[in-house]
Amino acid sequence: MHRSAFLLLKWLGFFLAATVAAISAIMGALEDMPTQDVMLYSIAIFAVILWGWHHLTVRWTWQPASENSSLANKIPSGTAQPIEVDNQQEGSSYFGSLIKHNKSLLISVGLMIVVFMSVAFAVDGFLQWRNVLAVVILLLLLSITVLINKNVKNNKSGLMGTTVLIGLFIIGTLVVDGFLSTLNLKSMMLFAAFLGLACIGQTLVALLGGLDLSIPFVIGSSNIGLMYLFNLGLPPWICIITILLVGTAIGFVNGVLSFRLQGQALILTLGVGFAVSGGTQILTTIGSSFGGNVFGVVPQWLSNIAATNGSIAGIQIPPVILIWILLAFGLTLGLRHTTWGRSLYALGGGRTASARLLISERAYWIGVYTISGLFSALTGSLLLGWSGGGFIGVGDQYLFMTLAAVVVGGTSLLGGWGGYGFTVIGVLVLQVLTSFLVGIGLSYEGQQFVFGLLILPMVALYARSPHIRTQI
Repeated sequence: MHRSAFLLLKWLGFFLAATVAAISAIMGALEDMPTQDVMLYSIAIFAVILWGWHHLTVRWTWQPASENSSLANKIPSGTAQPIEVDNQQEGSSYFGSLIKHNKSLLISVGLMIVVFMSVAFAVDGFLQWRNVLAVVILLLLLSITVLINKNVKNNKSGLMGTTVLIGLFIIGTLVVDGFLSTLNLKSMMLFAAFLGLACIGQTLVALLGGLDLSIPFVIGSSNIGLMYLFNLGLPPWICIITILLVGTAIGFVNGVLSFRLQGQALILTLGVGFAVSGGTQILTTIGSSFGGNVFGVVPQWLSNIAATNGSIAGIQIPPVILIWILLAFGLTLGLRHTTWGRSLYALGGGRTASARLLISERAYWIGVYTISGLFSALTGSLLLGWSGGGFIGVGDQYLFMTLAAVVVGGTSLLGGWGGYGFTVIGVLVLQVLTSFLVGIGLSYEGQQFVFGLLILPMVALYARSPHIRTQI
């Protein structure tokens, strides 16, 4: 590492630690915390960030690239002995190349500052310390992420997604009153659990290079179909199993039909979804004057699982959150450490090579679509416990949100790269962003606009990376 690069990273970490510690001290003083507590927490925050920067970036060592390579090789690994080289021209060339290779970042920062100042002059009362601090934090996180990302070879999407998540959470805490309250955190995790369950199938399908647009229609159909079965007087467990089996069957049909027409899988699954939605409404509205809605009494145990005031073992946490966490943990490990998961990645990365290894493309293709149908039906059933009434349109938002979570998380829509762990990050980013936009009073249309602006650069960024099958 050049001396100028070492100094830049070193002082950047010091500046970041000092800035965050100063912000925490200011916020502690504004909250009238004891002075000794403010000092203690600020020092601790400064030390932890500085230590993390030390171990995750440069380890406070640097070595010249060429002139002293022989001397550098003589130094035992793990030692922290800087080699003094005074090369002013090297430093100037480094900073010049730094500016040259980060023009897009500088332009983005400039545009954000211009937009902020424009809004500040246009909206009365917008130029407050919280809003200014939020923008400064966002710009710092954006700059640091871009600089670090150049030295990261693996899990770049995870790094970017985590940074965006942390930034949104900090900004939401500063700007929106009650953002950090227990009720809001519980609500965010609850809706993230619903979206996360719906994204299980979409992630698996995307890993093979497909898309499932029937997910929102299966969710809505399961929602009103389950309520319809409850009203028939059938035992609740039979109703649940029936809906899950029907959802699994729909996924199986999607897989069988789209396997031979993989180029048209998107339109085919959309057509199946329309057919399922229309057929369910015809069946459930016989003898009823409420089209697309089914009213009745939801079992208490189902409401407890999915409602905001649900509890488990006396703890006021909706059980659906725990269900999602366990499934996410198991699926993430399963994709990385089982033969089934590795074969799924192999198929997404190269069909021909996988066929040579006797991996059945047909079985895996149909299997992931079947799993998608199952979890779509499960999501629709759990949403009934949350809402208390069946509504065919309850899944409409998941047509966009499942795709957005997969893309924002970094899973390639071409297959072979990503995973459900990345999708979890995407789900949390979208949910925190939604809560923030609702908190500042943005309309649903405005939220869709912001989501679109978020997805465009993410897709453009991932599209620049070569597909895995071209790297083999």
